[in-house]
Amino acid sequence: MTTQFDDFNLRPELVQAVTALGYIEPTPIQSGIIPLMLQGFDVTGQAQTGTGKTAAFALPILNNLDPNQALPQAIIVTPTRELALQATEMIATLGQFFDVKVLAIYGGTSYTQQLSELRRGVNIVVGTPGRLLDLIKRGRLDLSRVKTVVLDEADEMLSMGFIEDVEAILAATPDERQTALFSATLPAPIRRLAEKYMHAPQSVSIESEQLTVAATEQRYYLVNEKDKLAVLTRLFELEDIRSALIFTRTRARTGDLVNELNLRGYPAEALSGDLSQEARERTMARFRAGQMKVLVATDVAARGLDVDDISHVFNFDLPDDAEVYVHRIGRTGRAGKTGIAISMARPAEKQHLRNIERFTRQEIQQVEIPSVEDILAKRQDALIEKINMWLARKRVKDERAIVEMMAASGVDPLELAAVCLKIARAEEKQRPIAEISPLPEKSVRPERKPRGESRDKPRSERRGQPRARMEGNQSHEEGMVRLVMDIGKVDGIRPADVVGAIAFHADIPGSSLGRIYIQNHRTMVDVPEQYLSKILKPGTKYQVRKQAFVIALADQA
Repeated sequence: MTTQFDDFNLRPELVQAVTALGYIEPTPIQSGIIPLMLQGFDVTGQAQTGTGKTAAFALPILNNLDPNQALPQAIIVTPTRELALQATEMIATLGQFFDVKVLAIYGGTSYTQQLSELRRGVNIVVGTPGRLLDLIKRGRLDLSRVKTVVLDEADEMLSMGFIEDVEAILAATPDERQTALFSATLPAPIRRLAEKYMHAPQSVSIESEQLTVAATEQRYYLVNEKDKLAVLTRLFELEDIRSALIFTRTRARTGDLVNELNLRGYPAEALSGDLSQEARERTMARFRAGQMKVLVATDVAARGLDVDDISHVFNFDLPDDAEVYVHRIGRTGRAGKTGIAISMARPAEKQHLRNIERFTRQEIQQVEIPSVEDILAKRQDALIEKINMWLARKRVKDERAIVEMMAASGVDPLELAAVCLKIARAEEKQRPIAEISPLPEKSVRPERKPRGESRDKPRSERRGQPRARMEGNQSHEEGMVRLVMDIGKVDGIRPADVVGAIAFHADIPGSSLGRIYIQNHRTMVDVPEQYLSKILKPGTKYQVRKQAFVIALADQA
């Protein structure tokens, strides 16, 4: 039996809005979530963007709303301004036939208008964690009458370091509230959050994208962090790219990469959470029309992106979660076309790749980085192909006359042809081929033998093998520097806390961090030398779960 929106017994104004939007049958996530929320249950919804989950939580909130109540009755927390604006627009559209006041609250803009709206009375607040918490601490956002809290894109808020802010926001709401959590993936920290703040939540999971992407070729290149851009530009020369989507870890990294690609003659644009909906649509229109072939985005900004003809997906930074990897590479190989997914992995991420392979039950093939000779050979092949094309066309009457005249004057035809090719190559303005540093020796050694093989050796032969712990104050990985933090096991610190805190406060990609060793009272972490000035920037205040810590060079601590 097919579910219809009429089956939910929604208030007439909502039925009218749903009908005006042309909705008839609810999506699977809506069919699962709406009845549960209408009954007052806490819910967790696992579904990708584009499945209709905004309406899934918006309709029950609007159905239970008291328009005469001036204080917020529902709060929706999203990781980015863009998602906040999208959710606000959807809620306003669904509530268009009765007097509902919904306000988007986000950073990077003046407080004045947001505070003015709050003073006049707001039914629903949608916002980003930082600005919401700021207004709560200032006493300007009163959540004492909130009946429903929605945490949207919870996994992205985790990866962006917002979980502590989210917990503080939850603490400012009544204990008897209804809580709804939505996430494309459910990593362990998100599950712990649900266990801590939700009451017997009902789970609705919509099957994620098919794990086997048969039409997608998957491969990876082992590369030093500082060489990623050089490797990417080499691949751009060799790959037959119709259109490419490049994923980076942070919004700042997205902008940096776009600038570097444009400087090197590869037109690219960023899909950023800072873009207005109108600017986003213009960017997407240019991408779909083929006016620009390269789009660089974070996972958050790419949510809802639907383009059928993407030939390549590049993981400039590997995602932390295997399901996110599947979601990314599912953007290519669509509509009966083949696709290529390329990941650039640091030596320290080889085990992470193995974990992704186990999750997808597919091999990701390791490929050697293209050499200078490969690039030069490709350029030569392209030149010869162009020459053969003009030979076949035979439309060179004027040029042939010049050759005949110069040959008649005694110029060697072969020498003349070589000079013409030299001129043609100069006109091409060929890009310089960036140098690539060698990988650390240990990263190119053969894969580790099965555990049993080493254990078969006598103890005397195993005694000299290096221990699997970080010893000394110097990193042994090229391009990395060892830092020390003055917190450790006794403070309850975990590797994820280290990555999240440094990535968030220093605004660097968490995937760039190397080995982490947590001792009782201190923690050592290897970081790329190129980010050292950002991490150790004077005045930066680091904290994990509201516990401040100091970070410094290990050999100076």
